[in-house]
Amino acid sequence: QVQLVESGGGLVQAGGSLRLSCAATGRTFSDYCMGWFRQAPGKAREFVAAIDWSGFRTTYADSAKGRFTISRDNVKNAVYLQIISMKPEDSAVYYCAARSAWGTMFTPGEYNYWGQGTQVTVSS
Repeated sequence: QVQLVESGGGLVQAGGSLRLSCAATGRTFSDYCMGWFRQAPGKAREFVAAIDWSGFRTTYADSAKGRFTISRDNVKNAVYLQIISMKPEDSAVYYCAARSAWGTMFTPGEYNYWGQGTQVTVSS
């Protein structure tokens, strides 16, 4: 079992930045690839970014390229999502998720563990 807890969300003005964190406990963190997803009201959960076990390989949704950066610290057992130049359409609940294999990282159903999410609201 892996327990995931997100933090760092909040209210930010358009053009601002946030750094979301996801702390992992339980099994060996470096055994898992990690992903970030987001879900706005009335919309499906959307892939944002993913990172492999070591942090060497990353992948991003097209909508996230250029403004979002995923990283991880296997000593601190945490994964991060840095967001810059934020837009109102970035408003959503952001979730981190864990899976053991690297593959089609954009598919929510292929992740084994999820956090409860952190709310991000961007005001215009």
